[in-house]
Amino acid sequence: MPNTNDTQFTQFVPYEAKKGEEYMSDAQKEHFSQILLAWKQELMEEVDSTIHHLQEEASNFADPSDRASQEEEFSLELRTRDRERKLIKKINEAMERIDEDEYGYCEACGIEIGIRRLEARPTATMCIDCKTLAEIKEKQVGG
Repeated sequence: MPNTNDTQFTQFVPYEAKKGEEYMSDAQKEHFSQILLAWKQELMEEVDSTIHHLQEEASNFADPSDRASQEEEFSLELRTRDRERKLIKKINEAMERIDEDEYGYCEACGIEIGIRRLEARPTATMCIDCKTLAEIKEKQVGG
């Protein structure tokens, strides 16, 4: 089940590969397409909900502390939506990789990312080893 701080899936069934099934078969690509589409739909519903909430709750409070609290709440909500907007972009990119038969393979070394890793992170573009190395390098450079 994809797991982010921003959203939780309500319906998800792990893929069970058939004996001798080729990696990223049509059935597997369909499985991940459905996961990505469901995830995107949930995120889009959150965006709609936020817009509606902000329109309903927008008030010009006379009390400065009430106004500050509302502005902070809106700011947090907008930051969350910005993260989700970036996630939607990654979902769209993953769906393009499915269409181009590039989904499920590490962009760094070319090996299979793996069904379970992709179920945990459907937008993954690297195998766990390459991702770990990239994170170590990032920590060394970023300090």
